[in-house]
Amino acid sequence: MEIISTTRNTIGTSSSSATHQTEWSLESFLQHHLAKFNGKCLPDEVNQWLRDMERIYNAKRCLDDNRLAFTEYLLTGEASHWWNSMKLILEGIHIPISWEIFKSRFYEEYFPNSVRFAKEVEFLQLVQGGMSVSEYIDKFKHLVRFNTMATNEEWQCRKFENGLRSDIKLLISSLCIKSFPPMVERAKVLEKNILEVEQQKKQQQQIVRGPISSRNGTGPKKTPYTRPPSSQLSGLVSQSGQQGTMACFNC
Repeated sequence: MEIISTTRNTIGTSSSSATHQTEWSLESFLQHHLAKFNGKCLPDEVNQWLRDMERIYNAKRCLDDNRLAFTEYLLTGEASHWWNSMKLILEGIHIPISWEIFKSRFYEEYFPNSVRFAKEVEFLQLVQGGMSVSEYIDKFKHLVRFNTMATNEEWQCRKFENGLRSDIKLLISSLCIKSFPPMVERAKVLEKNILEVEQQKKQQQQIVRGPISSRNGTGPKKTPYTRPPSSQLSGLVSQSGQQGTMACFNC
């Protein structure tokens, strides 16, 4: 009975292991339709590509060996040649090729620290300027992931608030919001209200200017010395009887 029980447990374990291996086959991985990587893209796109890969790996609890094998499969063109050369270098200096080693060398090649630091500086110096609140929010969310400082949500709120235009910042600073989503939503509402007030002011100015311009006349203002048309000029000359003596065309 002990032998039978042990055999059953062994069979169950083998079956479970086989199912797990089937789930993590290359065919199953390719069903996610991830883009291949050829090395010819912007640094931001490089970072996003590997982040997307890791998000799927973490969700599926993929083993490191499979992560490396699946990622190698998606390398094409220049990126594939680069990794083949890098593996020869690593093998020559007796460094084990692992998933962590691949990520380290991959970022050194396609997303170096100089680019990463430049993105961090861009985030720290970010202000709204001529952007709308929505554009400023998108830029903020894009760059905040490159920040390496230890921060919390309240710090992000203060950073976002300090970068707003002065008219919106003046209104939102008194609210003392410490959560980022309410801060973003309130900034959008304030911008909308400010634009509506400015539009109403423009409409009121147009209404006020309308009667004044109609009362004063829309044509150009004439002076007594404005020269009349030639038809009227000939009449004035014939009446005066003196050609060439014209002092005032009004009287």
